[in-house]
Amino acid sequence: MIRTTFNRLREVKDSLPHGSSAVIAEELGIAADDVRDFFRGTAAPESGYHMESGPDGGIVTFDDTRILDVALRIAWAKKNAL
Repeated sequence: MIRTTFNRLREVKDSLPHGSSAVIAEELGIAADDVRDFFRGTAAPESGYHMESGPDGGIVTFDDTRILDVALRIAWAKKNAL
């Protein structure tokens, strides 16, 4: 389980190249809309995504970090021009 702020999650999303939602979805075998919902903060609670009021847009808790893991790998590769 990971906890972060919603604003930090948006920073990760904003650091991704165009089209990354589709790339993440294909790699994980899920719908691209599920990836978009994850970054919008509208993922269903049964997906293990929970939000609560707090600083920086609120606190987000993930039971399943696969989308975030892939997004961070893509953002890191973009930043390091791999």
